[in-house]
Amino acid sequence: MPARSTSTRRCRRSPAPALLLAAVFLAAGGAGCGAPGSSEPSRPPATAPAARPAFTDLTTAAGLGDFRHENGARGDTWFPETMGSGGGFLDANGDGHPDIVLVGGGAWTPEEDRAVRKLWLYLNNGDGTFTLAPAGTLPDDLPGYGMGLAVADYDNDGDDDLFFTTLGPDHLLRNDGGVFTDVTRSAGLPHDPTWSTAALFFDADRDGHLDLYVAGYVKWSPETDLFCSQDGENKGYCTPELYEGVPGRFYHNRGDGTFEDRTAAAGFDTATGKTLGVIDLDFNRDGWPDLAFANDTDPDQLYRNNGDGTFTETGVASGIAFDEQGRARAGMGIDAGVVDPSGEETLFVGNFSNEMISVYRHLGHGVFLDRAAASQIGRTSLLTLTFSVFLFDADLDGDLDLFAANGHVQPHIERVSDQIRFRQPPHLFLNDGNGTFTDIAPELGGVMTRPLVARAAATADIDRDGDLDVLLTENAGPAHLWRNDLDAPRHWLRVDLEGRVSNRDGLGARIEILAGGQRQVRRVRRNAGFLSTFEKTATFGLGNATRVDSLVVYWPGGHVDRFAGIETNQTVRVIEGEALLRPQAPPKPETRTRRPTS
Repeated sequence: MPARSTSTRRCRRSPAPALLLAAVFLAAGGAGCGAPGSSEPSRPPATAPAARPAFTDLTTAAGLGDFRHENGARGDTWFPETMGSGGGFLDANGDGHPDIVLVGGGAWTPEEDRAVRKLWLYLNNGDGTFTLAPAGTLPDDLPGYGMGLAVADYDNDGDDDLFFTTLGPDHLLRNDGGVFTDVTRSAGLPHDPTWSTAALFFDADRDGHLDLYVAGYVKWSPETDLFCSQDGENKGYCTPELYEGVPGRFYHNRGDGTFEDRTAAAGFDTATGKTLGVIDLDFNRDGWPDLAFANDTDPDQLYRNNGDGTFTETGVASGIAFDEQGRARAGMGIDAGVVDPSGEETLFVGNFSNEMISVYRHLGHGVFLDRAAASQIGRTSLLTLTFSVFLFDADLDGDLDLFAANGHVQPHIERVSDQIRFRQPPHLFLNDGNGTFTDIAPELGGVMTRPLVARAAATADIDRDGDLDVLLTENAGPAHLWRNDLDAPRHWLRVDLEGRVSNRDGLGARIEILAGGQRQVRRVRRNAGFLSTFEKTATFGLGNATRVDSLVVYWPGGHVDRFAGIETNQTVRVIEGEALLRPQAPPKPETRTRRPTS
């Protein structure tokens, strides 16, 4: 295990305006922040009326109106048609503005499939609009029926690379100066037709190089497609219970631009497959990244990192595998975060209709408590089919709220159910600070009550105003971009990391702040939800607090950086072991050089 070193650094001032970034960590404010597991978020008394988010549909005005997901449905009712599409955020050209990438889908005949744009990349113009990237930015001949995305700087050269999963061969697209090249085979990754869904980059062994986990779903082909029916007459889409699962694959990053398959050696050969969501977390706060899987009709799984290159599956023992009746659910999207004063992580999983959203809080010692009912999320979500879930501070009050993107898979579900609809509005569960939530989507109205066949959902600050905006995709439909406009001003801080010994993105880092008597925690990750990718900048809502008393970063490589006295309403960059800065204008993509590998 890498040795932990703790340092206090003097912060350089950015050119203008000057910031008070003294590197004095107050003992009183920092007590309990000396190790990742030693502090707990706290909740101060409310001092002002709460702000409410208000979401405005920017899709057409922002330039995204031409996108439409193609699921290839032509009447045969093939199983994969219900699943897509993926989407999310990345910074493709390194200008500091979040761009948008959307999965176009696919078709079942070679002629139709060649006409489908597999990836749509929209570049952020910095003025609230996006422009479709020019020809040549992405490969235009990617085979496979598109599914999901993972984004990270896997080669530590300073730009966002892209991993694209499909029913068919997956693709690793290396970013060089804003142009993406398919390097799958040269990177040592397989070029096979396995059905892959979710994927994520994470540093399994904390060596500074991001490894890759690719989730497998089921064995399916048009020749093996089964006949299923909800009404006894018409063919409908089957459930994965009827198909054999495909286990996921774990690839270790050698640090030279190539990967090696270590699935069995790491212990992931026990994965059952049928996985639609995967997330990294550190539930036992030992500094090593663990993985949680949302499995579709198979028990959810939790892989504890042993710190020696291996993982142990503990889903049943931890209490997250089944519902209260001991049944496996149809898990889709997944996310985790600290949502109450316990300081422990809570795991959220989106499930099928008549299966409420799963809510599990870690109690300690690897055991989780089912809080779906106590959180007030369970009953509200019972009739919706939730594909994607993600945590974010929607109202910037200092606690994490939950967004749920909903939509059914059976277009004719209303023929057999009086209560369940095919198109469903989302949920927006506001947190009261104690891990109890209220769905305010119905009272917000507008886009929050719009029925959708939603799939992927992600969040980023597209306009750099401090609050978090929302992107959604629909199956066989458009994408949606919703701008968040709070009805009252609130303070905020956004933190961007740049690793030097740790991976360049700082993925797996734990960030803690203390502001207004409230301690908050964020884990830096790029992938959560369902087939979705997120910006890596961590956003902290501060409510009425006008100063951040302390900021602590626990890097995955073991280093700890501490800072104090930070002004609010800005984005700061922490460079591992060096300084806290305003983000400087990034170098032009073509001038970037790759970080030396080891």
